[in-house]
Amino acid sequence: MALFGTGTAPAPAQANGDGWIVDGSLETFSRDVIQSKVPVLVDFWATWCGPCKQLTPLLEKVVKNARGKIRLVKIDIDKNPEIAQQFRIQSVPTVYAFVNGQPVTGFQGAQPESQIKALVDQLLKMASGAGGAGGPDEIEAAMAEAKAMAEAGDVQGAAAIYGEVLQLEAENPAALGGMARSLVALGDIESAEQVLAQAPATLANNAEITGAKAALALAKESGDLGDPMSLMARVQADPTDFDARCKLATLMFLRGQVEAAMNELLDIIRRERSWEDDRARKQLVKFFDALGAKHPATLKGRRQLSSVLFS
Repeated sequence: MALFGTGTAPAPAQANGDGWIVDGSLETFSRDVIQSKVPVLVDFWATWCGPCKQLTPLLEKVVKNARGKIRLVKIDIDKNPEIAQQFRIQSVPTVYAFVNGQPVTGFQGAQPESQIKALVDQLLKMASGAGGAGGPDEIEAAMAEAKAMAEAGDVQGAAAIYGEVLQLEAENPAALGGMARSLVALGDIESAEQVLAQAPATLANNAEITGAKAALALAKESGDLGDPMSLMARVQADPTDFDARCKLATLMFLRGQVEAAMNELLDIIRRERSWEDDRARKQLVKFFDALGAKHPATLKGRRQLSSVLFS
């Protein structure tokens, strides 16, 4: 991306403390982010944004506690519309994470401090090479870790690992598919499409790629599913709130919590098979399509579905 001015030297950024936290601009972006020797979190925010007022202090706290191992560059989108346009910022807060001058992952919306810490820990591992992907064994281990993190709901951490693998193996189908799924889970549909567009034609029928495309299509079709915590509260208050349960299952599936998502839909089918013209069963079949016919979760899910339908 051609973001950075040339010619005159950039004006110094407004720094906080020891320079771990700075207010960035178009003129200083290259120095603050691209040329940084440590990982960088770029926080796109606005003065009128309520969630930004919740997120930014948490980002600052985590970065300060890292004691110089990571930096935070804050970009006011109203003062820096060029950068916001280049990164296609559609809502704030949006955070991008950079390692070695390259964007590796990101997220939108306010996040709990625990999630931010987990993301920072993963970025530090990437920067130091600890647990990084090198040879085939290391890549396999990294992919297994990413899958486990996604299934546990840590989509940001999984995306960071997939990004690391893709820096070494740009056409790794499992990493491409995993990164696309992670971006879908984070709500960044456009970036997920861009990742899948990078897959060569030879991988068009690869199960990882076709599965990720199916997950992307499912996310587009599902639209705005709402807040998972609100949906969970609705289900806990009323287990027969099948609309909330179905939406929650879809969110869980898109975040990689496959088995738990399937169990939610199976519970609906057990309670009321024909609810909304078999909506739960049809959604479960879409999950199978997204995973692929030979995926272990698909095989298990089909057995469970048959057991419920023919019991």
